[in-house]
Amino acid sequence: MSTESKIRPVTTLRLTEMKQRGEKISMLTAYDYSTAKILDASGIDVILVGDSAANVMAGYETTLPITLDDMIYHAKSVTRAAKRALVVVDMPFGTYQSDPIQALHSAVRIMKESEADAVKMEGGEEILDSIKNLLSAGIPVMGHLGLTPQSIHKFGTYNIRAKEEAEAEKLIRDAHLLEEAGCFAIVLEKIPYALAKRVAEELTIPLIGIGAGPVDGQVLVVHDMLGINSDFSPRFLRRYADVGNIMTEAFKSYIEDVKSGDFPNENERY
Repeated sequence: MSTESKIRPVTTLRLTEMKQRGEKISMLTAYDYSTAKILDASGIDVILVGDSAANVMAGYETTLPITLDDMIYHAKSVTRAAKRALVVVDMPFGTYQSDPIQALHSAVRIMKESEADAVKMEGGEEILDSIKNLLSAGIPVMGHLGLTPQSIHKFGTYNIRAKEEAEAEKLIRDAHLLEEAGCFAIVLEKIPYALAKRVAEELTIPLIGIGAGPVDGQVLVVHDMLGINSDFSPRFLRRYADVGNIMTEAFKSYIEDVKSGDFPNENERY
């Protein structure tokens, strides 16, 4: 039996089992084959093909411009590399918010063309019909509440959400609605820890935090935690490496060696 065949893939059920036994869930983003291959080999539980690709891969100010075709392209690259991790793909802005039928068609394209394991959708009660439509077709859905970047023009800020009682109560209601509908997990972004803790305790499905304290799991954008995207430094971000500076120094050394004629040397020629 090959090593690859012995790998036990992470599934939506395994994530629930992890929550039940108190094992934290690790989740990071990837948008290309090479990064996803390293992540998967490192033992990551979930790879998110995030619409944050609009920011870190394409240079847009918000996540709104990225298209369904763009997301499918990135997802295809990631799923080719992932042998163990559960691959979740963000449904981009405009593909599910207003029409449950359009939402289903968009999600079917993602699942069929990329061979991903699940999709992620931002919002609560207002998109419940779209979520139910996907779930009825057998497509696993991860929810996303709190700060929802696709609604940035509605919020007008990336500041912490659900500090006020009314918004906090709505978030709690929405979380229960998503669980009752059949979502297998929910991302909670940039909300007070006490609120996130309460939701995690009330729900049986896993809660993945980003700026929401130590709930059932955590997610970060790879470019942020590696220091490639050095312009973004919110309070919740922990930088695990300074890859941006390492790359800069490597590029400068290469340029210097080419200019001086040191590269290629005798051992690097045919």
